[in-house]
Amino acid sequence: MSNNFSPLGDLSVEEFLAEYWQKKPLLIPQALPGVVPPIAADELAGLACEEQVESRLIIHDGSSEHWDLTHGPFAEETFRTLPENHWTLLVQAVDFWVPEAAKFLDQFSFIPSWRVDDLMISLSGDGGGVGPHFDNYDVFLVQVSGRRQWEVGGVYDGRSPRRPDTPVMILTDWKPKERWILEPGDLLYVPPKVGHNGIAVGKDCMTCSVGFRAPSHGDMLKEFSHFVSSDLSEELRYADPDLKPQPHPGRISPEAINQAHQILRQYIEDKDKVAEWFGRSVTIPKYQEEEPTREMYSLKDLQTHLSGGEALLRNEGSRFAFQEHGEEILVFVDGRCFRRPRSQADFVASICAQRVIRFTHLSNTKEDLPFLLELVNHGSLYFPD
Repeated sequence: MSNNFSPLGDLSVEEFLAEYWQKKPLLIPQALPGVVPPIAADELAGLACEEQVESRLIIHDGSSEHWDLTHGPFAEETFRTLPENHWTLLVQAVDFWVPEAAKFLDQFSFIPSWRVDDLMISLSGDGGGVGPHFDNYDVFLVQVSGRRQWEVGGVYDGRSPRRPDTPVMILTDWKPKERWILEPGDLLYVPPKVGHNGIAVGKDCMTCSVGFRAPSHGDMLKEFSHFVSSDLSEELRYADPDLKPQPHPGRISPEAINQAHQILRQYIEDKDKVAEWFGRSVTIPKYQEEEPTREMYSLKDLQTHLSGGEALLRNEGSRFAFQEHGEEILVFVDGRCFRRPRSQADFVASICAQRVIRFTHLSNTKEDLPFLLELVNHGSLYFPD
């Protein structure tokens, strides 16, 4: 896929970001003409039977308005006994398990890769859906097989009324403003908090949902405070050597508040510390795997592999990003931070952008090999075989 490609039709990336991103919905007919599903329907069902895979099955009884939600893993028998209509299978992070699904995400590289959360794929029978709802993050909805009707409404939030008797979030005050039927290759962009409702029209309806990371402020504060405090000595304590007498022992003085504020502010205002924490945080994989017992390779093994013209592949579940930092480049891989010389900026940018890394991408073999070896032995990169 060319780096210049974007599934935005006649819109430039600049126009999309300025006029639509996090502002208003956008329908792009035939954004991906000739699109091929990144996984077959039966393979998606098989993936939902795996213990490690996050999946859900939603069945809607239209006559009683009852919604049933079941979490995977599922038995194969589950899919043989599905009702004919009004069911939806949702499988999260298909890109984590299927290389073709990971490549599908490359078509959206006009948004920084560290912002991407995962590729969720939904498979529905006729009339299947999850009801009118909203998300707290942006989403690109790509129809890859069959047809789905999408309704788009207004802006909602946590205070918006929803049905209390359903296991899925369904908005009760649902008033769609626009309605379209998407064919394979059509794309719908929905900003955060904009209500939307998808309903399969016919059988074999498959939709790819590209979701984005949007950490809450509460989570950011908790993660940053944990990151900072893990390196602080217990000897660093609140102190008030200029304490003055006060008539009421229970009173917290303005001076005490100022002192507490100053203590906390010195860490928040440390931009280097914030930069390192943020890079680590946004590259933590969606699913943290237990450290497997794997073969440890040597520099000679790696050099032999690369000198033969072989490639290294990026782990589909790994996340790579970088920052320019003075004379250094900070490289973030799966929540870890590596410091590289600024002279390797092109090499670093390449490995953060490419899923296939070849010998020709290396800027300076002697400097690159130890770094690449560490990524291979950690599992962030792997040999094709």
